Amino acid sequence: MTWPSLRFKRPASPSIVLRPQDQWLFTPQSMIWRVNQESVVVLGGMTALLLQFAHPLVAAGVRDHSDFRSDPTGRLLRTYRLTLNLVFGTREQALESAREINRRHRTVQGPDYSATDPELLLWVQATLIYSALGAYSEFVGPLGENERDGYYQDTKRLGALLGVPPASYPKDIRAFDEYFAEMIDGPVRVTGDARSLANALLRLRIGAVPRVVFRPLVILTAGLLPPAVRDAYGLAWGRTSQSAFRLARGVLRALDGMAPPLLRELPPARLARRRVESLQRS
Repeated sequence: MTWPSLRFKRPASPSIVLRPQDQWLFTPQSMIWRVNQESVVVLGGMTALLLQFAHPLVAAGVRDHSDFRSDPTGRLLRTYRLTLNLVFGTREQALESAREINRRHRTVQGPDYSATDPELLLWVQATLIYSALGAYSEFVGPLGENERDGYYQDTKRLGALLGVPPASYPKDIRAFDEYFAEMIDGPVRVTGDARSLANALLRLRIGAVPRVVFRPLVILTAGLLPPAVRDAYGLAWGRTSQSAFRLARGVLRALDGMAPPLLRELPPARLARRRVESLQRS
């Protein structure tokens, strides 16, 4: 798997002194950078998608306007490139990625749904927050409430770029947790469309790699899902699956604790960090 590349532009004039916060939306000191730079956080990606599909209107939009079922790998990589740019790209890159995402959303319209609906946009954003924080807490280490809230507050900046009205966001991480639980108990339900999309996702193939290689990822995905959603998708969660999840969690935490940044950090995050540090020294 090759990581999407990030191309950084030099300042327009060498006579202008730019700070990192002038060129990037986020810096390495931000919580969203700290969490999203970890390679293992990528393991929460499938969880986020299954949660998105579990909203009937999101599933209908993907069904009608996406090639996800025929090309899940390509779709995932294209989306992932844009999300990397939002966090680790320059301000210019982040804004361009947001514009591209918004352009795509404007074309996703149906009788009962619109991809520009603020409520649906908030739910999609919520699935990404839940999955990233869950993956980090399980596979890197637990986060305190202030750290979780710091991450959550950072995501509000991204939401504003993607059309989520600031007023629609829950105030803080506690309010977000309440909102998320209410969504799981309310409008979120796994439909036939969701199961069809989930089948394409969970049977993902990359090149000639056998599907059995991805079985551990399915177990990790199931372990990160809220129990009600996991059960609705019919994902196995017996003693064997739970033991496998605990074993994988322990191994991933140990490896993350021992690994140098070169192996722990996503390549785009590492490149962006070098650029930021170079700017700070200049």
